[in-house]
Amino acid sequence: MSLRSQIQQEMATSKCSSYQKYEIRKRNPNPKSSVLLVIDMQNHFSSIAKPILDNTLATVQLCRRASIPVFFTRHCHKSPADYGMLGEWWNGDLVYDGTADAELLPEIKGLVAGADEVIEKNTYSAFGNTRLQERLVGMGVEEVIVCGVMTNLCCETTARDAFLRGFRVFFSTDATATSDLELHEATLKNLAYGFAYLFDCERLEAGLFGA
Repeated sequence: MSLRSQIQQEMATSKCSSYQKYEIRKRNPNPKSSVLLVIDMQNHFSSIAKPILDNTLATVQLCRRASIPVFFTRHCHKSPADYGMLGEWWNGDLVYDGTADAELLPEIKGLVAGADEVIEKNTYSAFGNTRLQERLVGMGVEEVIVCGVMTNLCCETTARDAFLRGFRVFFSTDATATSDLELHEATLKNLAYGFAYLFDCERLEAGLFGA
């Protein structure tokens, strides 16, 4: 069994944290200047992604209802030239373009309104080796809302990268997931301390619509 497969199997016993446990600063997203990034909800990560699928769908629906643009990232590799350190780190157990593993989960794929909403990436950050920053700047985006998988890898790296690029970051606690609860909560604690405002679906709805 591959290392990534072992990691994915552990998710079955993980539980999501409430934002209240680590929240330090409070703020609501501004729908007029926000974008939602749904990170790597793909077949390869299905055992991790499916436990948070309902919350992820709810997050997308809330953002769409608030007229917040949504982008879906799809992690995939096309050749050894784009493996970077990931090839060594994961012993070649990568997500290869053109395979079923690289496709978005059917429930997520059904939400994609057009090809321009899908961002292909080959590293942890959605900003790395993509033109995402240029697109967001061109749209007048100032805030990034992050959900998806894995909490401590692509979601966290994207959130930190967004912060360093000058975007205000909001990070979901119940629509993100990873291999075990300790890793999930470590990310939430770190991000709340230095990089992101935390929220869950209920808090997002209240922040956007005063529910």
